[in-house]
Amino acid sequence: MTRFLVSDDNPTGYRLEDILTVLRADVLKRCTKIALDERPEAQHVVTNNMEVLTHLTAAIELAKDSTRTLDKAFGPSRAAEGGPPRIGVA
Repeated sequence: MTRFLVSDDNPTGYRLEDILTVLRADVLKRCTKIALDERPEAQHVVTNNMEVLTHLTAAIELAKDSTRTLDKAFGPSRAAEGGPPRIGVA
């Protein structure tokens, strides 16, 4: 069973790109609070957060691409209505 993502056991879960987008917004908000802190430790954390944001953005784009691929091949997901998975096994 998945805790956050849509699955057979969790049909009302979230799409991966939606969770990653919210996570990216949280990191960005946290980063803006320390952006002007000139201490080396704070700047190190800002630099790391910027790298994390880059990776999250890439992951969001990959997840969106997978969703587009599945939508094009099999139509919209029906998981929220208890429908079968579009790929894989139930």
